[in-house]
Amino acid sequence: MNRTTAYATTTGLALPKRPAAPARERCAEHPAPVLRDLRERSGRSPHHLLFGPRDLVVITGLPGSGKSTLMHRAVHGVRVDSQDTRDRWDARTPRLLPYTLYRPLVRLAHFAGLRRALRSGAGVVVHDCGTQAWVRGWLAREARRRGGTLHLLLLDVTPDTALEGQRERGRGVSRYAFLRHRRAAGRLLRSVEQGTLPEGCGSAVLLDRDAADVLRRIGFSD
Repeated sequence: MNRTTAYATTTGLALPKRPAAPARERCAEHPAPVLRDLRERSGRSPHHLLFGPRDLVVITGLPGSGKSTLMHRAVHGVRVDSQDTRDRWDARTPRLLPYTLYRPLVRLAHFAGLRRALRSGAGVVVHDCGTQAWVRGWLAREARRRGGTLHLLLLDVTPDTALEGQRERGRGVSRYAFLRHRRAAGRLLRSVEQGTLPEGCGSAVLLDRDAADVLRRIGFSD
């Protein structure tokens, strides 16, 4: 195996131990979750992240943190990016029509596309805005149903870096929406750092901007 490749399903930093559950409550097919912290690795981050063939991967972080950029560069299989859906709608919608008016239709189209991708049975990488925990719960159930695991890739960047990313792409979110995303992303990051992953999540990978920039492939094993 190439030393720049990491199998996120099998390696990483073990999460803090929890009190052992009674034997009758243990489930052999649900191993303890894994945390990989790739932040501040000084160029030693892996170039590839590989997951199981039926796994689902969620990429989350602040608006402007680089989620879509990472997905377009590193995901060569099935990806579902809400930004792609919005771009398609923007291209065929009159420019004078405010996005807020057709945003519900964009969200509906995004979730319809996600549902189709999940039905394919292939590994899927999903862009998650970070504020809707019910989406991660849905994906965790779908991963279990198909015999796979849900994995979380969390981009940890400062609010200033995220705002700069929004300016670079020429599109941002409102101050209220950004604050809402910031609170949700902060809660999720603190929870993961303390060893508590979202329900049903098998692993989490923490990335800073440098670690994300060196990633060249997010894929699934055969």
